[in-house]
Amino acid sequence: MRDASGEFGGLENVPKMAITMGVGTIMKAKKVILMAWGEKKGSIIAKTLESPISDQCPATFLQRHHNCEFVIDEAAASELTRTKKPWLVCNDIKWTKQLIKKAVINLCFEVKKPILKLTSKDYIDHGLINLVKQYETANKVNIEVFNQVQHTITGWPGGKPNVDDLTRPERNSPFPKTTLVFSPHPDDDVLHMGGTLARLVEQGNNVHVVYQTTGNIAVTDDYVIQELDLCINFATLMNIDAAKLEELKELRQLFVIRQPGEVHSQDILQYKTSVLESESRAACRFLKIPEENIHFLRMPFYETGMIQKKSLSNEDIESVVKIMREVKPHQIFAAGDLVDPHGTHYLCLEAIVRALNIVDQDDWFKDCYIWLYRGAQYEWELEKIDMAVQLSPSELDIKNKAIYRHGSQCNFPAFPGEFRQNAEKRNRNNAVLYDKLGMAEYEAIEAFARYHFKHGDYLIKP
Repeated sequence: MRDASGEFGGLENVPKMAITMGVGTIMKAKKVILMAWGEKKGSIIAKTLESPISDQCPATFLQRHHNCEFVIDEAAASELTRTKKPWLVCNDIKWTKQLIKKAVINLCFEVKKPILKLTSKDYIDHGLINLVKQYETANKVNIEVFNQVQHTITGWPGGKPNVDDLTRPERNSPFPKTTLVFSPHPDDDVLHMGGTLARLVEQGNNVHVVYQTTGNIAVTDDYVIQELDLCINFATLMNIDAAKLEELKELRQLFVIRQPGEVHSQDILQYKTSVLESESRAACRFLKIPEENIHFLRMPFYETGMIQKKSLSNEDIESVVKIMREVKPHQIFAAGDLVDPHGTHYLCLEAIVRALNIVDQDDWFKDCYIWLYRGAQYEWELEKIDMAVQLSPSELDIKNKAIYRHGSQCNFPAFPGEFRQNAEKRNRNNAVLYDKLGMAEYEAIEAFARYHFKHGDYLIKP
């Protein structure tokens, strides 16, 4: 039930019973079609197709069905051997730079050695003899990949001025940079790149934060009632007009009588929106981001009052185009996490990509880097990381304090999950993984992949 709580707006709203179908009934079907999409399904798809048949995973019995077809997307296939370790199933594999990095990193964790300690025997024993042949020696492979990983690490996410930037993720000029950070929900910016945000501001960059959606359905009624009680108490102390005080009490009553799962009214949505926007301003204020650099798009596709959203409209795309052309950034940060259970991150990134197809001929865009952060559900795979921003203990503490400004999500989450703890855990785990590869030991790391936009790119074909 806890796994499903996010889909029902809280553990208390999850149905106590559901209709299921037994394995025996499924196996009698003339044909079975299993559909799955998204990285969240990756592990169970791999287990279903590649693990021994077991009662512990009933889906494995489908291996015995005489007419079973799996229809899955690339993300759901991410844990299959042919995707995760293609060198084990393909003889004429084309070794790209990223695939070499992936193979060596995978080997490090299998043999429990840092990159520079890998031997020819390690490569041969794990099906990577062709890679060694291509580089002549294991040591040459090791040095190549070690340098690749090491060059992703930086303490200057906006670029460091007056230094050689040949092996750095970001350019040394122009400096300072104008940075545009897109946040799908009002807390995604601090959750997934709060340390990087703090560093960008501290180092003198002109940072703008854009909150794409209101996120209003993520505020629980209980939290709003608590906030309204505070408003009513203040209004009473200040002898506010009796009619206005009565309006506040009537608004409070709307939340008291609202039934779980009931569609939000416009009044309720507006109040919940104001709660989240005030929290976003508080987090930005703590990080010393100027008030005039905080932007709320309130993208229309989100405003249904339900988990199910509308399709993107021209109004959604134009709002993104407008802010891009207004700010003219040297670098853009956006959420690249496409496994958000409600699809908001996916649609927000699609809006950005479609906007890029409109602005890509603008002069400012020719000098713009695009960085994608993750962490809402999963972290970037190590081979896909292009910039790793290392955080000290004090910087991780700053990030956590910024997250705590989002009280509605820390204390009364509508979609349960220890978001702050999970974000910190992923950041710390990144540092542990880099350490195991032979890099310096850091407290935490926020990871980014660079997106090389090409005109005509879309997530969803229009």
